[in-house]
Amino acid sequence: MTHFDPHPSDETDDLPLSKSRLKRDADDLQQLGKRIAELRPDQQEKLPIDGQLRLALEEYGRIKANGAKRRHLQYIGKLMRTADADAIREVADHFDSASAIYNQQFHEMERWRDRLLEGDNSALQAFIDQHPNADIQHLRQLVRNAQRERQREQPPTQARKLFRYIRELYSV
Repeated sequence: MTHFDPHPSDETDDLPLSKSRLKRDADDLQQLGKRIAELRPDQQEKLPIDGQLRLALEEYGRIKANGAKRRHLQYIGKLMRTADADAIREVADHFDSASAIYNQQFHEMERWRDRLLEGDNSALQAFIDQHPNADIQHLRQLVRNAQRERQREQPPTQARKLFRYIRELYSV
């Protein structure tokens, strides 16, 4: 695993890091630790982290007192020093609703849902080609039910089920 360096230096690496630089690095890792600690357990499972950090994240969820949470975040930050912070940040960005990656993926899923509901078989085949792990029969049934629902001008319950299934396929 590599050491996280959020502020790469253009100067020679022979100079020792300043105390303030080390403090900023530690704070950055602690903030990343807090961000991943607040993810849902199924999202945390997808993070490239070791067992000790995974246990610390589980423990953070059980702590109720604010002071204890703060101290535990410091511990998580310490464990993050040996983790690959860039890889963790990249995976966490996929789950962060404020990130551009998440928004881009969310809009792509919405476009797929809309294309599938328009009733074009080529769109269905293109989706299946892009997501070979999809249950084709289940997907076709969801699309048919959502189209029928749309024709009857009913609330979009089936369209929501279709979207949930599409989102499930994206998270695999």
